[in-house]
Amino acid sequence: MIDKLRLIAEKHEEIELKLQDPDLMDDMKQYVKLNKDYKELQPVVDAYHEYSNILSNIENAKSILQNEKDDEFREMAKMELEELNDNKDKLEEEIRILLLPSDPQDRKNAIVEVRAGTGGDEASLFAGDLYRMYIRFCELQKWKVETVDFTEGTMGGYKEIILNVKGDSAYGILKFESGVHRVQRVPETEAQGRIHTSAASVVVLPEADEVDVEIKDSDIRKDTYCSSGAGGQSVNTTYSAVRLTHVPTGIVVTCQDERSQIKNHEKALKVLRSRIFEIEHQKYLDAVSSKRKTMVASGDRSAKIRTYNYPQNRITDHRIGLTIHNMTNVLNGDLLPVIEALQVAENAERMKEGVD
Repeated sequence: MIDKLRLIAEKHEEIELKLQDPDLMDDMKQYVKLNKDYKELQPVVDAYHEYSNILSNIENAKSILQNEKDDEFREMAKMELEELNDNKDKLEEEIRILLLPSDPQDRKNAIVEVRAGTGGDEASLFAGDLYRMYIRFCELQKWKVETVDFTEGTMGGYKEIILNVKGDSAYGILKFESGVHRVQRVPETEAQGRIHTSAASVVVLPEADEVDVEIKDSDIRKDTYCSSGAGGQSVNTTYSAVRLTHVPTGIVVTCQDERSQIKNHEKALKVLRSRIFEIEHQKYLDAVSSKRKTMVASGDRSAKIRTYNYPQNRITDHRIGLTIHNMTNVLNGDLLPVIEALQVAENAERMKEGVD
């Protein structure tokens, strides 16, 4: 392990030297790539330095035990050695996870799309609940969230809402939310108090950079129209909403959240770029999920991943059999315990792949 860590530290130093070369700024794509590689290697390098320090201290403690005659010094060295060995074991486990091959897109921003599924108006209301859950979760993570586009439900909530989430490793954390979310509760419109089951789907994409996807202007058809959502006096009076169609793939993206057509165009272009990039990224997800039994973070978006049971205040994540009897907290943004449990399961699968 130490040899592998040393090689990574050397590579990190090489990249650091390259980043200091002023001529590198002439090649922006290469600069962005190297900077990204540098940041991704940093946690491993930090762990390497900490691990090396622990190994050095272990050797010093052993030397004291072998050579020191004073019983008090020997007892102190013995206690320190026990603590160091415990820290070494814990750090080795963390390093094994750090060294696992991960999704290269994990550190990116995320595009989150929530859509009402089966259940009519109740599904739209539930999609609105999921939207608020993600907004509160992102606030707790101190991430920035921008609304790209939305279509409101007839009785509230959303038929569809698309968000751009900006934050370190936003995609790597939120990717576990992709799939079908099911709700069991008594709808507000239900007079007889019967429990109904509705669903909403969530799609999480890594936000693609210009370096990842190059789109020709000639391949995009741009249409403008009047906004239909909230926006004050400008609604239905100015052509600020934007619809982009990528002719080669047929992918269509709309954005009407901003009053400025330029800003709407920028937001729509980000989503368009991410959806085009997703076509290639999906091949990676399919290859990964084919090796795993539980497919914790697979690309299978038709899979039912979680049930929200309102009468019992219970959430169940079906991928790992996790049940939490505090649904209210989760819907208020306390989603991290669920995601951390999924990350642990994902890491266990990846480590098993390495053994197999």
